[in-house]
Amino acid sequence: MMDSWAPDTRPASWTFLTNHAHVLIAIDRNPELRQRDISDAVGITVGAVQKIIHELELGGYLHHERVGRRNRYQVNRERPLRHPLEEHHTVGDLLRSLDV
Repeated sequence: MMDSWAPDTRPASWTFLTNHAHVLIAIDRNPELRQRDISDAVGITVGAVQKIIHELELGGYLHHERVGRRNRYQVNRERPLRHPLEEHHTVGDLLRSLDV
């Protein structure tokens, strides 16, 4: 039987953060990333990135402006996190905690 405190060395099939958080982190690190680059960084399809960006914009967590043929994104760091366990923290708190 495996010790319950021993580290699991199998490849990860889950992560602590959602794809929404991963997209926000990628954009915060580089606001001019193309959706294809975000897709590659997060490990999801471009279609999933488009959906997540749309949802984040609807929620007021993200804004974009068109600059030539590209988008420039801006994360709203003042928005509260959505889950009741974290709602007293902001997106900025999360990003700062990850040294982003």
